Amino acid sequence: MKPSFQLVAYLRQCLGLALVLPIALVGGIYTPTHRADAQVQTGDSNALTLRSDVQEANSQTGVVTARGNVQIDYPARQIKATAAQAQYFSREARIVLSGNVYVLQEGNSLRGENITYLINEGRFVALPKAQRQVESIYIVSDPVTSTEPTAPSLNPEPAVE
Repeated sequence: MKPSFQLVAYLRQCLGLALVLPIALVGGIYTPTHRADAQVQTGDSNALTLRSDVQEANSQTGVVTARGNVQIDYPARQIKATAAQAQYFSREARIVLSGNVYVLQEGNSLRGENITYLINEGRFVALPKAQRQVESIYIVSDPVTSTEPTAPSLNPEPAVE
């Protein structure tokens, strides 16, 4: 069954979402028939690409759910992420990633079981699995510069005369 123009218009206008692979109607929810890609346009027109095995869009709630091998690419904010599942809540401008989540942004990484990305704030909130911890790895530049004179080399070059 082909998607209705009503759903496509809803996804483009309300969610800013464009499904690029065939979808089928399953119990009132549209589901891609195979691996799906979607692009989410944020308020500032920067594309966020969402790839997964299955995606569903619910026009009643404004929620898009992606399941299976989820990959997110958001070049405008240099974000790449992987997870088992992602839910995009269009009305709240947030993405909830769950299941072995890994986020990479500008060389910094974040790993946890559940990570929420608040799009308008550019902020991540991470939670671990039970009895585990969230892991973050940050690249830290050292702004401290030494004012002490530099020590001479251990093997100075001989003076040429």
